Amino acid sequence: MEQNLRDFVAEKAKEMIAAYSCSPEAKAAAESWLAAAGGDDEAAETAKFIAELEQDVLHIEDCVAFTGSPMGIKLFGEERAKQMNEHARAVQAAGATYCDCPACTAGAAILARKAELL
Repeated sequence: MEQNLRDFVAEKAKEMIAAYSCSPEAKAAAESWLAAAGGDDEAAETAKFIAELEQDVLHIEDCVAFTGSPMGIKLFGEERAKQMNEHARAVQAAGATYCDCPACTAGAAILARKAELL
């Protein structure tokens, strides 16, 4: 992997780790990738990291559906779920593909370069 691409992924991985919205699984995958970056296990960890991102980066349609669902309401509370749903609908109406939380934004940036990474 070229150093500038490695640096880009490292920056985005660190953004994900620091994000309040990062799942424990995505955080672990990012940490594993950072530990392997530049080493013999980089390619294998890159594939694992991409696979985790594909599961965790939330498509905006799924975000809208989840924040409006009974499970979303139970998790976030009625008022917060409503606010999140309204925000997700606005993001969707603006043409976004993914959720715009910090973790999804960083993960989507990495996924956008998937072809270069694998």
